[in-house]
Amino acid sequence: MQFKPLGDRVLVRRVEEDAKTRGGIIIPDTAKEKPQQGEIIAVGPGARGDDGKVVALEVKPGDRILFGKWSGTEVRIDGEDLLIMKESDILGVIEGATKANLRAA
Repeated sequence: MQFKPLGDRVLVRRVEEDAKTRGGIIIPDTAKEKPQQGEIIAVGPGARGDDGKVVALEVKPGDRILFGKWSGTEVRIDGEDLLIMKESDILGVIEGATKANLRAA
């Protein structure tokens, strides 16, 4: 299924963190918090400015982002849990991030 967010919304896949700390302690699922890092899957066209023109979003699909603990709305698309959030809920973009780098952080 194709999903296209509207306005200044983005579709985000959470980046799962390792279940083990650097010291080797295994963290049980019940003690884990939901990750606050994600990868942008799709973006909307942008928000309308005061002059009526569409202002494009600063993020793009593939960007790794940080967002607040309570940001976005959880949805299930094609059996996958994703988040839909406004661009303003995004705290920042992680430059040069790879999955290995994010897990090590």
